[in-house]
Amino acid sequence: MNAVISIAKTTIGEAIRRRVLLVILLIGVLFLVIAPGLSVLSARQNYTVLTSFTLGIIQLTSAVIAIVLTVYLLPNEVERRTIYTILSKPVYRWHFLLGKYLGAVGALFMMMVLMSTVLVLVFKIMQKDASMDDVMRLATAPIFFFVQMSLLAAVAMFFSTFVSPIVNIFLSGGVYLIGTLFSPVFQDLSNNKSLSPAVKGAATLVHTVVPNFAQYNIQSGIINRGPELRSVEFYYATIVGYALIYIAVFLIAGMMIFDRKEV
Repeated sequence: MNAVISIAKTTIGEAIRRRVLLVILLIGVLFLVIAPGLSVLSARQNYTVLTSFTLGIIQLTSAVIAIVLTVYLLPNEVERRTIYTILSKPVYRWHFLLGKYLGAVGALFMMMVLMSTVLVLVFKIMQKDASMDDVMRLATAPIFFFVQMSLLAAVAMFFSTFVSPIVNIFLSGGVYLIGTLFSPVFQDLSNNKSLSPAVKGAATLVHTVVPNFAQYNIQSGIINRGPELRSVEFYYATIVGYALIYIAVFLIAGMMIFDRKEV
């Protein structure tokens, strides 16, 4: 595992040098510029819009970072031919792919922590009357966004083993959109007894194959301050376990393809 850890550390360093952190800081500055305009709203509207805006920026930016960080990892190593130097050492291909993935997730974690900290601080400044409970509820959503983006990074890593980076961006983005916007629709179709078996089967297949990214969007309960689940811990553990299973499946499938690929 030393090889995996070494590759992961190198990947994190490369990601930081790509100046993505500057983009995150610019987002924080942009948020600081836009946020004061919300002062014309009522207190309740201000809280709702500011919370929604904050979480929306974190989620959207994290998704872009997750895809951009991941889709170029393998192709860049092949293009620069550095992969031959690495694989000439006692390093298996699955070591290389796993190390690259863990490095991307580590860099994503650092960037999400920085971005979330900036935006949550801005939220607290703009919402002076917000309690620590409100701030902690707001800070909970990025944790599950990170789980969601780790799953998205695994999807992008899988596609990167056999498609070009540009195609990968569209494929990974498409899978994310389907799993976020249409996953509840396919779930309802698969449970609809009035539909034909063919339609239900197709809906079930799509709902099973495409990860359900929508279940990590917990911001609705935070924004509307709705009633909490009876067993919040069990629900959270379930969706985290779901993500880990899908991540393992995508990584193993990617390793199998990468192991047979000529580089």
